[in-house]
Amino acid sequence: MNPVIAYSRVTSASLGSTPKDHRGGPLSTDVGFRSERGPILVAIMVTTGLVAIDATILATAVPTIVADLGGFTSFPWLFSVYLLTQAVSVPIYSKLADTVGRKPVILLGIGLFLLGSILCGFAWSMPALIAFRAVQGLGAGAVQPMAITIAGDIYTVAERAKAQGYIASVWGVSAVVGPTLGGVFAEFLTWNWIFFVNIPLCLAAAWLLVRHLHETVEHQRHRIDWAGGLLLTTGMTLLILALLEGGNAWAWLSVPSVGAFVVGALLLVAFVRVEQRADEPVLPLWVFSRRLLLAASLVSVGVGVILIGLTSYVPTFLEALLGVSPLVSGLTLATLTIGWPISASQSGRLYLRFGFRTTAIIGSAVVVAGAVGLVVASAHPSVPAVGLACFVIGAGLGLVASPSLIAAQSSVGWSERGVVTGANLFSRSMGSAVGVAALGALVNGLMHGDTPAQDPEQFGDAVTVAFVAVAVVAVATVAAAAAMPRTTSSSSTPVPDVAD
Repeated sequence: MNPVIAYSRVTSASLGSTPKDHRGGPLSTDVGFRSERGPILVAIMVTTGLVAIDATILATAVPTIVADLGGFTSFPWLFSVYLLTQAVSVPIYSKLADTVGRKPVILLGIGLFLLGSILCGFAWSMPALIAFRAVQGLGAGAVQPMAITIAGDIYTVAERAKAQGYIASVWGVSAVVGPTLGGVFAEFLTWNWIFFVNIPLCLAAAWLLVRHLHETVEHQRHRIDWAGGLLLTTGMTLLILALLEGGNAWAWLSVPSVGAFVVGALLLVAFVRVEQRADEPVLPLWVFSRRLLLAASLVSVGVGVILIGLTSYVPTFLEALLGVSPLVSGLTLATLTIGWPISASQSGRLYLRFGFRTTAIIGSAVVVAGAVGLVVASAHPSVPAVGLACFVIGAGLGLVASPSLIAAQSSVGWSERGVVTGANLFSRSMGSAVGVAALGALVNGLMHGDTPAQDPEQFGDAVTVAFVAVAVVAVATVAAAAAMPRTTSSSSTPVPDVAD
């Protein structure tokens, strides 16, 4: 059942599909810090900063962490387990948000993210760090989609185009702050501080939300699809385990490898059957029965693979082949997340004029161009060439991710927006989780057990192959964007969904 949102007096911090003042008229359409919804915008930005900084700060310190804790073949788990727990928890949080409200869910996520960050900072081994990253992922599963959902609640389609500029600026700042802090901590302090830096951010985000976000929700009894969540988590864990450990812990055609693939696939089939019968499924299959929502989800899968492929291997690639410092490699990667918010902030002008589909196609084509450029640059690597390619890819992703997500959000009402947002971000997270596992298996297989320090040239060749795989995924993302239906948008009405 869906909640009934009741307001005795809607304030600037209240949520609703169409914000109104105390006389029932529409709130001012101004978007900014001084507007009536300004405090909520600030809270969303600080909350987004948690995930934004974490997305870039860890990658720069991976070589240092591996040197300290060991386990080069296991380092993809640092990303994969985080993304897996984030992905499988997003649908659960999204369902809760549509029943109990956004505020308690996002505060729970911040609390888990804070706990996970503290535990990661005190990790004593690679297995311990991987386990604590799973806790962080459980928090991120609530933080990112709830922030985006709240923005979708309080802003119309046209207003979101303006608000996106503010939210995108968080990623722009984090693109510089994250790698810089990661490099500084790795070079001059210890890698542990890349997790401790989350503590003040979590506390600030929670304080802002508690103070400024007020929603009145009529609580109703609901059922959580624990069986579906367990099947999804276990099935995906086994598939990722098979990908990452195949050729390392066991042979690809060994009993453990084949068993993990087969059992994982069977559990996912069982998950689909459970979802078809569940009263309140953790991931409603109707989300993927509509052409617009399905195409947007496929686009998100591609975005997830591309993003994690660069984040995981660009810093290590530069440090191994060129001998640059973690700070330099981090700032090179930062060009990716600088290009993203710049284009995302301008994407509203494009999709309001040309439509979501056209904007997404343009963006994905730019991603293909950047990915091809990265493959060429990896043959004769240099910091400027790799940085330029990453910037172009980031610029393309900004024109893909935002329009496809906003199109999906705008096609449904308040009671379904949380689920739709969660499903879209679930697709991106699963793309990243499976993508980093597949790319890790590819690189580890080509390295034959050696580390980048032992054979830099072989590692360079292996990562070039991984970049080629990223380019192939970029081409597939163009096809997914082209599959989106043509929709029209206006400044005040939702984008209609097209079912066929």
